[in-house]
Amino acid sequence: MSAGRTNTGHAAATILPEDAGQALLIGRLWDVETSGPRVVAVRGEDIFDLQHLAGTVSELLERADPAAEVRRALADRTVPEARWKTADVVNASLLQDTSRAYLLAPVDLQVIKACGVTFVDSMIERVIEERCGGDAGRATAMRELVGKALGGSIAALTPGSAQAAEAKRVLIAEGLWSQYLEVGIGPDPEVFTKAPVLSSVGLGAGVGIPSFSSWNNPEPELVLIATSRGTVVGATLGNDVNLRDVEGRSALLLGKAKDNNASSALGPFIRLFDDAFTLDTLRQEEILLRVEGPEGYTLEGRNSMARISRPFEELVAATCGKHHQYPDGFALFTGTLFAPTQDRDVPGQGFTHKAGDVVTIQSRHLGALVNRVGAAEELPEWTFGLRQLFSYLRAQEREVTTLN
Repeated sequence: MSAGRTNTGHAAATILPEDAGQALLIGRLWDVETSGPRVVAVRGEDIFDLQHLAGTVSELLERADPAAEVRRALADRTVPEARWKTADVVNASLLQDTSRAYLLAPVDLQVIKACGVTFVDSMIERVIEERCGGDAGRATAMRELVGKALGGSIAALTPGSAQAAEAKRVLIAEGLWSQYLEVGIGPDPEVFTKAPVLSSVGLGAGVGIPSFSSWNNPEPELVLIATSRGTVVGATLGNDVNLRDVEGRSALLLGKAKDNNASSALGPFIRLFDDAFTLDTLRQEEILLRVEGPEGYTLEGRNSMARISRPFEELVAATCGKHHQYPDGFALFTGTLFAPTQDRDVPGQGFTHKAGDVVTIQSRHLGALVNRVGAAEELPEWTFGLRQLFSYLRAQEREVTTLN
């Protein structure tokens, strides 16, 4: 899809949540005037610079009540007048026009964590990947075999329950046990590190598929944003780009399948919790997916959070606690129900990405995350790391000191 089509198809109004007027949205953008990232808040048609409140999103979220503090700052005019127009920044982001301010992933120092196999439907697809050794050509036959053997009985199982333990015993006896069934219905969820700090891309950026993968897919997910205390204070959307052929060969290749250049996309903003938007709101959230291919192909999918097999609290507790701390907070992909089986080209080969695919992940309360698929080796390299961020923040502090 051309940049022009992306721009006209996704205006700023469609990028923001349906109830944007009452949503408290924060994020990050690249400021061309200072050549660095700024912490920002969105209010209607305007985007405000919050850099004087906090140099990083992580720092802002560590405040006792970040939502109240941001609202108070906006209401009391303790932040400077709006520096950017929402429509201009969104359009620049979708066009990847780096001569203007554009959106970055809305997290910075937070560790990017992810949960896998949190929905029964996608769990079965992981089993299929494993059984066919990452060979897409064997997937249809294996899907029929596994589906017949498993039936629909495991869909209602509570992970870690006595009933789940009994199902595990039966499956082992039948020779059908899998490591994916272990984390899908066993006592412990799968939690892994998806991407390094600062490596995620934001709205409009390319998402990367390495040249060594020929069977892959987007994973539309709800991403919880948590503080160093493990308190969830907001949420955003994410694309946990997945290489099915690589992980299917061996689960020990999870890092190779999940962590590549531009393989983690987040955005467009973090929506902070308040009286109108809470963790309970997200329990019924519908995450919609649309893939528009350069050849006119269209794929649609849905990730219904009401069907997740483990509550959010369990996933967060498995990530952060006495066993593991995150002093700068973390972003937690919560898994996906979506696992594409629709053929794209060759019958029986299922879906895989092509360069130029435009992936839109959206939900009512979080807006829309739009990215274009490209070769990981050809997309812009990740070059702005922690040293660059700290240098930028020091330079901004010196400038403020000089002005005062």
